[in-house]
Amino acid sequence: MLRILALIYKRLFEAFGPRHWWPGETPFEVIIGAILTQNTAWTNVEKAINNLKSQDLLTPERLKHLPEDELAELIRPAGYYNLKANRLKEFIKFLFSHYAGDLNQMFNQDMWELRRELLGVKGIGPETADSILLYAGQKPIFVVDAYTRRMLTRHNLIEKKTSYTQIQDLFMTNLKQDVQLYNEYHALIVQLGKEICKSKPKCDICPLKNNSGYTNINYPFAPKI
Repeated sequence: MLRILALIYKRLFEAFGPRHWWPGETPFEVIIGAILTQNTAWTNVEKAINNLKSQDLLTPERLKHLPEDELAELIRPAGYYNLKANRLKEFIKFLFSHYAGDLNQMFNQDMWELRRELLGVKGIGPETADSILLYAGQKPIFVVDAYTRRMLTRHNLIEKKTSYTQIQDLFMTNLKQDVQLYNEYHALIVQLGKEICKSKPKCDICPLKNNSGYTNINYPFAPKI
């Protein structure tokens, strides 16, 4: 499996190059983006974040004191703005109640314990929690999203019913524990999903296909995980 994952990474990196993901000037901005990007395009998230920036609100303390309805209006471009405003407030509440509003203190926590705590915050699921840990906290944890599942399923490396944890373990047990590698790998999969491995895939131009037009990642000995 290590050979397969290494080949996928090599092909994607050759096709797309370094992605420099996740965009954000500070860890807190990355966290806000991770929560806002649920069920929407990143271009919409950028608009919402720019609204917060224009009001100089991208700090835990300032968002803590901002009324939820005002926050909702500012993040309206991200969609589901009332729901997401509540989720942002829930995270802020968690940050202050557990870590006195200090992100450095939060990220000094053991990675798996912090992940458990984040999953206890209303509105934060595994993908969002892991995005916060990897991209904002620089923790070595692999982020799994719909693009990851789609790519692996189409190449018969997992079954459709494979869980988030099983997919994450597939990467983390076969790749070295490395923040930069996990960051780049996930970003490359996202790029593949956006450009080629769409709902209606463009298999003819996929970097994971061989010269005969079939994917050479489609091994008959895909592991049972």
